[in-house]
Amino acid sequence: MDNHSRGRMRAAGFTTALLLTVCGTALTQEPPVLLDRVVAVVNNRAILWSDISDALHLAALEPRGKQQDAPNPQAALEQLISRALIEQQIQQEGAVTAAPTEKDVQTRLTELRRELPACVHVQCVTDPGWNAFLQAHGLTEKQVEDYLRRRLEILAFIERRFRQGIRISQEEIESYYRDALLPQFAKGEQPPPLKEVAPRIEEILLQQQVSTLFSAWLDNLRKQGNVEVLDPALEPVTAAATGATQ
Repeated sequence: MDNHSRGRMRAAGFTTALLLTVCGTALTQEPPVLLDRVVAVVNNRAILWSDISDALHLAALEPRGKQQDAPNPQAALEQLISRALIEQQIQQEGAVTAAPTEKDVQTRLTELRRELPACVHVQCVTDPGWNAFLQAHGLTEKQVEDYLRRRLEILAFIERRFRQGIRISQEEIESYYRDALLPQFAKGEQPPPLKEVAPRIEEILLQQQVSTLFSAWLDNLRKQGNVEVLDPALEPVTAAATGATQ
C-alpha cells in the first residue's frame, strides 16, 4: 500500500471520528452530520478544516500591505503545515522551550493593539475599540492570547536554534550602511552616522541570516516528512503544477 492510500485510510478514520448525529442517539435515526473534516495529514497529525477557519480569523492579527493578497485557505493551510512540522521537531529534539510569561504575552498584546494598522483605524488601544475589532473578525480574547503565546514559543525556539554561532563582521555592517541605508536618503538629507545605527544594522543582518537558515531547515523537514493534502482544492498551485509532494 502506497503512502497516498495510507493517507486516505487515515483520513477516513479521522473523519469517521468527527461524524456525530444531531441528537447524539441512535434512537433518533437522524442522518450523521459532518461537524468537521480532515484536510491534511502531517506525519500522522491531522489538520482540520476548522483549523483553517481559525487561522483565517487570526490572520487579522498580521500586518498586511495594500498590495498583499487577502488570506486564503491555501495560504492558511501552508502556515498550519509549517507550524505542525516545527512543533513536531521541537518535541522530537526534546528542545526545552521556556514558555513565555503572562507578562510577555500581555506586552505583545499591548504592542499589537497599538501598532497593528487594522487596529489603529478602530482605536484598539481603547477597550471598546478592541472589543469591536475582535467581534468584527470573529475572535475572542483567549484566541488572541493563545495565538501570541504559541508564536512567542516558536520564535524563541528559532532564535535559540539558528542564531547561535552567527557572527556579523564590521565589513558586512559597513556594506549594508553604504549600499542599503544611505541610498534611502534624498540628496541634501543628513543620514545618521554609522556608529549610531551599527547595532540596528547588525540586528537586521542577524535576522536575515536566521531567516535563511530557518527557511532551508523547514524546507528539509517537508521533504523528509510525510505531508499529505487530502483536499484537492487546497493544493498549492505551484505544487500542483510541478507535481511536488505536499
